[in-house]
Amino acid sequence: MKYSERIKPISYLKSHAAEIVKNLAETREPLVITQNGEAKLVVMDVRSYEESIETLALLKMLAMSNKDIEEGKVYSAEEVFAELDKD
Repeated sequence: MKYSERIKPISYLKSHAAEIVKNLAETREPLVITQNGEAKLVVMDVRSYEESIETLALLKMLAMSNKDIEEGKVYSAEEVFAELDKD
């Protein structure tokens, strides 16, 4: 499906809500809703939304880890295991 087919005016959302829900569940492709010709929101199925949130959380953790590495806030495996063995 072309990207342009995934862009609809808000009036379409209002009059085709049930059809949109069914289509989103089947295709898992988000729908861009416009108002006065300007993109205003994105509608997506819950499973896709949850996957997006999980992906963003993982990317945030990776970014934080890279920052720690750049700042030298790292420990060798030997140091970590030695610390664990103390307890």
